[in-house]
Amino acid sequence: MNYWNQSKENIYVAAHRGWSDKYPENTMIAFQKAIDLGVDQLETDVRITKDGELVLIHDAMVDRTTNGHGLVKDFTLCELRELDAGIKAGEQFKGVKIPTLIEFMELIKDHPTMTLDIELKEYPFNYRKENVDGKKEIAYEVCDRVLKIIDDYGFSDRVVINTFSGKLHEYINDHYGKKYRQHIYYPVAHLSELTRDPFEYAYCCCMSRSFWNPVNIATKEEFDYCASLGVEPWAGAAVKDEATVDMAIDRGATLITCNNPDVILDLLRKKGKHK
Repeated sequence: MNYWNQSKENIYVAAHRGWSDKYPENTMIAFQKAIDLGVDQLETDVRITKDGELVLIHDAMVDRTTNGHGLVKDFTLCELRELDAGIKAGEQFKGVKIPTLIEFMELIKDHPTMTLDIELKEYPFNYRKENVDGKKEIAYEVCDRVLKIIDDYGFSDRVVINTFSGKLHEYINDHYGKKYRQHIYYPVAHLSELTRDPFEYAYCCCMSRSFWNPVNIATKEEFDYCASLGVEPWAGAAVKDEATVDMAIDRGATLITCNNPDVILDLLRKKGKHK
């Protein structure tokens, strides 16, 4: 099955951490509500717990999205489950929990056309490019485990792997070739620790701000350059209203990642850009 039918005339919509504008981000309710809307893709983030479980949370710390305090890596899964990942999004979401990667995959297996964007948040090096506390080994272990789970569920054809670590991208390409679609970022300076041109192995690229561009979407010329290399040019979560949807359309985006997929889907459908 060909899961990748996005184009300038059929722009895919990816729910960024689920329907995160209305529901607690990276939770099962946010993913399910996005599915119910009819999105083409779900984006999420993977981290590892103290006891080696793979969980879905964006930040290194639990503070912003839960009622807890501290680093994800310092909690066991059981301890994370005691935190409330919904209350900060509203009293009506009290009791919502941080999900595991397996729970997410179990949800997706019932939606056979859904594509996924899985972001690896464990990086090989810290911001000083140091391998502190075995970060490199942990990052590669998490990467390998995530890819194995993707394979176990038979999802390898409908997933893009996303990370801001250039070194981790190179690890995937070196060890797995082009078996997995890789999602990079533009400008490529966003990808730290690069030793190769990431456009050599990229499937898609989130086209964000260049230093000369005051809007957080790259220029049409930059989108065209990306497409000329055979890489899908995607627009990121800066797209949130009609003005930015029109900008993404004009610049040639084939997918929009957004926090408010209800608004973006409605706009694209009215403009005849989503099937």
